Amino acid sequence: MGEMNVRLCGIELKNPVIPASGTFGYGWEFAQWYDINILGTFSCKGTTREPRFGNPTPRIAECPSGMINAVGLQNPGVRAVIDEELPRLRRCYDGKIMANISGFSVEEYAEVAALMAAEEQVGWLEVNISCPNVHGGGMSFGTSPRAAAEVTRAVRAVTDKPVILKLSPNVTDVTEIARACEAEGADGVSLINTLLGMRIDVRRRRPVIANRMGGLSGPAVFPVALRMVYQTARAVKIPVVGMGGVRAAEDVIEMMLAGATAVGVGAANLVDPCACRDIIAALPEAMDRYGIRSLAECIGGCD
Repeated sequence: MGEMNVRLCGIELKNPVIPASGTFGYGWEFAQWYDINILGTFSCKGTTREPRFGNPTPRIAECPSGMINAVGLQNPGVRAVIDEELPRLRRCYDGKIMANISGFSVEEYAEVAALMAAEEQVGWLEVNISCPNVHGGGMSFGTSPRAAAEVTRAVRAVTDKPVILKLSPNVTDVTEIARACEAEGADGVSLINTLLGMRIDVRRRRPVIANRMGGLSGPAVFPVALRMVYQTARAVKIPVVGMGGVRAAEDVIEMMLAGATAVGVGAANLVDPCACRDIIAALPEAMDRYGIRSLAECIGGCD
């Protein structure tokens, strides 16, 4: 059997498969389906300072090769995550987790980052910069190199743990954002977040979801995600976590050849709660089929 372990920002993973934020809850919910300790790690549901109900319903629309969602960062708030969700998780998971955090101001990002980073079970902070900047006219932090750099700098100042910036694909040049984050001390970047999309109910002549537009994920976005991972991995020296439409062992290998050190699995978890388990189980056979002795040696292996 080939070697599946990789190192992400200095922390060893037994394999590169990471359930993506927003598709795996706070982890313990999936322990009823399989032993989640087989995962490389996982990224918890996006957490904000205050509890959020999220956007009005309906907020999910199916597409032929994916889905659109506008959930709106529904979460119980950082204090409830620390006091309730993480203790539940400790009963079924032994590894370090990736704490996904969000905010609507630089100060909120820093506050939530400091609180989550203080938790022993948190190995990495994944900073979602797709949130609207309430002090900057509502534009997403992730669409401006300056704003992305400011958030990176603020989070970097409150923790020594690895900081990974989650990048939006809804930009002209994602490498420009990645370089800005790297320059301010990011230890890694993850991409892509969802692509902005929309569906219209033809009978009602109205948008399907209440928010009108939402994030497109699923197999439809895989080629776009792969292209952006390839470009970003060659533009920065820090590790890249690749995600977007991954649903099979071959997709994981393809992402790694493009330059990803680890690979997030998102929408596939919503279709099949055992998707990550099955991808991990299929990786050894896929490695044998393509003559791969070590997944770590695959990283960036596409000419």
